[in-house]
Amino acid sequence: MRTFDFAPLYRSTVGFDRLFALIDQAARVEPSTQWPPYDIEKVAEDAYRITMAVAGFTQDEIELTQHDTTLVVTGQRKDRDGERQYLHRGIAARAFRQTFNLADHVRVTGAVLEHGLLTVELKREVPEALKPRRIAIGGLQAARGQDNAPAQNALTQSAPAQVENRTKAA
Repeated sequence: MRTFDFAPLYRSTVGFDRLFALIDQAARVEPSTQWPPYDIEKVAEDAYRITMAVAGFTQDEIELTQHDTTLVVTGQRKDRDGERQYLHRGIAARAFRQTFNLADHVRVTGAVLEHGLLTVELKREVPEALKPRRIAIGGLQAARGQDNAPAQNALTQSAPAQVENRTKAA
């Protein structure tokens, strides 16, 4: 496995600590944690879907938990060995725990288990306060704020008078 040194990038970035932590975590993923297989697809500008192959599991045996920016999907099959006698068992029945790191403001909107596929719907909903906004460019008073406008007017009007007084005194 190839490793990368991100130290040079730390010098020129601010606030990307979480990004580097995610990259480091992805590099350390063990192949055994890749079960069950899954797909992640982008279905719209701010909508995503995770589809996991969980054949043999029922709704009661799968749990989804979202905590902040982490989605955890766990599956634990109930003991059914006494019910059937297998000649060959090819469908995996082992427990699993799959963790997905979500971007900020992404939340789970629903989940469906159908035909052995667990489908988890995700949506990014950025609060209005955090969305980009257009800022109008105004004069000097607009840049300093309207609260300072009367004080600024008084300063600008008294400055020429002070210059006149100095020239008369000289």
